[in-house]
Amino acid sequence: MNEIVLYSVLSIGGLGTLMAIVLYIVAQRFKVIEDPRIDTVEERLPGANCGGCGYAGCRNFAEEIVKAGSLDGFNCPPGGSETMKEIADALGLEAEEQEPMVAVVRCSGSLEAAPPKTRFEGLNTCAFAHSLYAGRSGCPYGCLGEGDCVVSCAFDAMYMDKDTGLPVIIEENCVACGACVKACPRDIIELRKKGKKSRRIFVSCINKEKGGVARKNCKVACIGCGKCVKECKFDAITLEDNLAYIDFNKCTLCRKCPPVCPTGAIHEVNLPPRKVKEKKEEDSKEA
Repeated sequence: MNEIVLYSVLSIGGLGTLMAIVLYIVAQRFKVIEDPRIDTVEERLPGANCGGCGYAGCRNFAEEIVKAGSLDGFNCPPGGSETMKEIADALGLEAEEQEPMVAVVRCSGSLEAAPPKTRFEGLNTCAFAHSLYAGRSGCPYGCLGEGDCVVSCAFDAMYMDKDTGLPVIIEENCVACGACVKACPRDIIELRKKGKKSRRIFVSCINKEKGGVARKNCKVACIGCGKCVKECKFDAITLEDNLAYIDFNKCTLCRKCPPVCPTGAIHEVNLPPRKVKEKKEEDSKEA
């Protein structure tokens, strides 16, 4: 009996030893040696894993940087230029200065400007609503108001305004990761340059329908009249498919275009109030 027990113990012990040797050989054969610089880069990243850089998390971003041996084309939106500079210093590379970006909602179809004509009852997501109907006001391009963008934001940089039915960007929290841009099925959210003193001018509409149809659903829609294009002396505004667009790389914030827009579709952000003299001149032009 004792011999059987001893034999069993020796057999199991021998088998265990053999398996350990096999596992060790396999581990050594397929061992992956990681570049220690990957850890160096990852330590300097914010760890948000938001995907704003275009890669599957901070670790993958660090791996790609080390593999490329250059910072050209790489950017960490949450970390900004400061983080990229730290990485550049650690790796002995050069980093280009990245201009801060911010998310912008390009739709002003509020509950007042674009009164609801229908009521949606179903799964409360923009993606689902987009697949079923044009929208509460009838505008096939406007915000659906279900807040997919807000849910996607990991930085508490957005909320839904109950009075307007539209999402609002909290500028100081926005890191321009682009999650909200991807979450919106209507593509009404855009990343634009934050601008000097956070000042920006943009067309808050993406409706490509003809003027009369667009205005029927929303009184602040761009009607493609082209007045802003004619007013701009810097070729910063283009008109295509009945819709005006302001190129933030060319816009000088001269503020000539907002007053000539008949529907108020062009928005000015963080710019000082216009002088009384300016307003009088604008009123006389309109008259």
